[in-house]
Amino acid sequence: MLDLERRKLIDSGAPNASTAIINGRSSNILNWDDVRFPWAYPKYKRMLGNFWTPFEINMSKDIKQFPDLTNREQETFLKVIGLLALLDSIQTDYAGKVADYLTDSSLNALMIILAQQEVVHNHSYSYVLSSIVSKKQQDEVFDYWRTEPTLRKRNDFITNGYQGFAENPSVENLLRSIVYDVILEGLFFYSGFAFFYNLARNQKMVATSTMINYINRDEQLHVGLFEKIFKEVLLENPEYDTADLKKFGVEAFRKAAVLEIEWAEEIIGDDIDGLLMSDLEAYIKFMANRRSQQMGFDAPFEGHRTNPLRWIVAYQEVDLGKTDFFEQKSRQYAKTSDANGFDEL
Repeated sequence: MLDLERRKLIDSGAPNASTAIINGRSSNILNWDDVRFPWAYPKYKRMLGNFWTPFEINMSKDIKQFPDLTNREQETFLKVIGLLALLDSIQTDYAGKVADYLTDSSLNALMIILAQQEVVHNHSYSYVLSSIVSKKQQDEVFDYWRTEPTLRKRNDFITNGYQGFAENPSVENLLRSIVYDVILEGLFFYSGFAFFYNLARNQKMVATSTMINYINRDEQLHVGLFEKIFKEVLLENPEYDTADLKKFGVEAFRKAAVLEIEWAEEIIGDDIDGLLMSDLEAYIKFMANRRSQQMGFDAPFEGHRTNPLRWIVAYQEVDLGKTDFFEQKSRQYAKTSDANGFDEL
C-alpha cells in the first residue's frame, strides 16, 4: 500500500494550486481563485451559509414538554442523543486527520470548517440535555457508548474503520475510511433523525427537532464533500479503483444497515406512535442503497428504490437557508439575545 505524505506547512517552490489531491505539492497558500478543484469554493460558500449555533434556539417549550413524553419516548430521546454525541466527537478528530493528507489548501480549509461544525453539533447535544435533565443524567447519557452493548457494537464498526487510517495512513486506508465516514454521516444518524422528526410532526420537542434539522443539513453537505474527495482520489489514482474496493463498499453499507436496523429495533421498535418498525427498516435499506450508489458502488439490497417515509422529505431534504422551516408547520422558536438569554428561560 502506498503511504500518504503529509501536507507541508509551506513549500516555496510549489504552486498555490496543488499538483494532486494527495501526495502532490502545493505552496499551502490559500487563494480561492487559484485552487485545483473548481467545486471547492462553492462548497466553502455553502458550508459558511449553514452557520448556526445552539444558542439561537429557544428550548423553553421543550423543557416543559419533556416530562410529558412517554417513558419510551424519553428513553429513546436520551439514547439517540448519546449515540450522536459519540459519533460527532470522533468525527471532529477524523476530519483533522484527513486534512493533514489533502495537498490542496482549499480542501484543508473545508476540513477545518467541517470539524468546526461537528464541534457545534456536539455542543448542541450538551445544550439540549442541560435543558431537560439533571447534570447526573446528562453524564450518564454521554457514557451510553460505554454501557449500551448494541450502541457499542455499531459505534465500534465506525471507530475500528477509522482506526486503520489513523494508524496507517495509506491511500487504500484513506479510501476505506471515507466509506465509513459516509456511513456515519449519511446512514447511521437516520433512524434517530426519523425519531425526532416524528416527534416534530406530532408537535413534540419542536426546538430539539429544529436543531436536529440543522445538524442533518450540515451532514448532507459533509457527505457530498467526502464523496467528491473519494472520487477525485480515484480519478487521479485509478489503480485503486478496484473490484475489491467496490466489494468492500457494498459489504460495508450492507453491514452498516444491519447494525442500524438492530439499533432501531432496540430503541424504537413498534413502541413509538407514528413510526412502524417495518417502514423504518425499509427506510434504512433505502438510504443504504442510496449512499452506496452515491459512492459509485452497487446497491447492497434488492429493491428498496423508493423512500417509504415520504413525510420525512419535508423535514430532511429542503434547503432551509437561514429560515426556520418548522414555522410552516405551526412551529416557532425565538432566537435568544442578551435580553432573552437561555439562562433566563
